[in-house]
Amino acid sequence: MAGEKRDFDGAAATWDENPGRIQMAQDVARAIRETVKPGPADNVLDFGCGTGLLSLSLLPSVRSVVAVDSSEGMLGVLGAKIAAQHLANIRTHLADVGKGDQLPGPVDLVVSSMTFHHLENPGPVLAEMARVLRPGGRIAIADLDSDEGKFHESPEGVFHNGFDRCTMQKYLESAGFGGIRNRTAAIARKPGPSGGTRIFTVFLMTATKKA
Repeated sequence: MAGEKRDFDGAAATWDENPGRIQMAQDVARAIRETVKPGPADNVLDFGCGTGLLSLSLLPSVRSVVAVDSSEGMLGVLGAKIAAQHLANIRTHLADVGKGDQLPGPVDLVVSSMTFHHLENPGPVLAEMARVLRPGGRIAIADLDSDEGKFHESPEGVFHNGFDRCTMQKYLESAGFGGIRNRTAAIARKPGPSGGTRIFTVFLMTATKKA
């Protein structure tokens, strides 16, 4: 049911078997590199990191990544990748901001992909992101454009059927961000109910923490 938390722990083991998720992470990472240009001086926080598809894609470009998720199962899969690849500049962090957990910081850049539609109230989460960002730090959020509830096979754990970009911009402004810009970061294709193909767009919204 909508609003009930999805069992991401149970889904973690097979999460990366969906090629669409891998392509999505690559497309979002490319859009982030083109817009906010993360560099070797940047410490990055990936919020809702899942199995680390976005984290690991950005890792070679930055100083460090802290990969945050509320699912122990997802972080376990990512932890195994980190160990297998002997990666020293990435760590996992278990936190559920919706339940009052704090994010680790300070950081220079916060990224998040396909996580915000699973948040009942984005406002406090964005405020917490602003808290851990250094002055002038950047944020880059990728999520679905409004999709009328057609993207997910099940509404379980989905609080928002995508976002109107103006609505997301207002969330960011209320949390103390400025210089807000948006672009289309990725296009997802899924089979339609009658054999056709449904196309969904994913935006990337970037902003800077006001001093």
